[in-house]
Amino acid sequence: MLKKIVISVLCSMLFFYTAKALTPAEVQAYRVAADQGDAVAQYNLGECFEKGQGVRQDFAEAEKWYRLAADKGNAAALYNVGMLHANGKGVRQDYVEAAKWFRLAADKGYAAAQSNLGVLYEKGKGVRQDYTESIKWFRLAADQGYATAQYILGAFYVNGKGVRQDKSVAKEWFGKSCDNGLQEGCDKYRELKEKGY
Repeated sequence: MLKKIVISVLCSMLFFYTAKALTPAEVQAYRVAADQGDAVAQYNLGECFEKGQGVRQDFAEAEKWYRLAADKGNAAALYNVGMLHANGKGVRQDYVEAAKWFRLAADKGYAAAQSNLGVLYEKGKGVRQDYTESIKWFRLAADQGYATAQYILGAFYVNGKGVRQDKSVAKEWFGKSCDNGLQEGCDKYRELKEKGY
């Protein structure tokens, strides 16, 4: 058990410190740990294949490894399987399937999945269009500091999309997205401030 924990920690550290230039030996270390059932190594190996880091880019192989990690409850892997389905990479594009995987990750509190689920509800892709449900998921992501969701909520309040139009509230959301590093949020915040909101 201790050996598995050590391998998992080393795989995590290896991925974050060598994300751009993985050697074949480093990829092999992931593969060994992934074959032993380590969810972190499975996720990292999926990323290697998705991004072509240390291996030939192969979206189908990425999906295979993400799915193994997802089966163990890895929220990032659940999200990435959803992204592959949403974008049709390595699998047939399928928004219903993407929504299923995003919801699994979103229910674990994964902000990017919550935000993307909000987009699917907003657009009616893979799910019935529902602004109330969309706003619910955007708000969950926004409350975690996810800048994209904060920006989208600002846009909803500017336009009165699914909510009562309120440019002061919109400015607050744009300001939060700006604080979290989204330049578009800074631009919209400044624009509304110049208009007196």
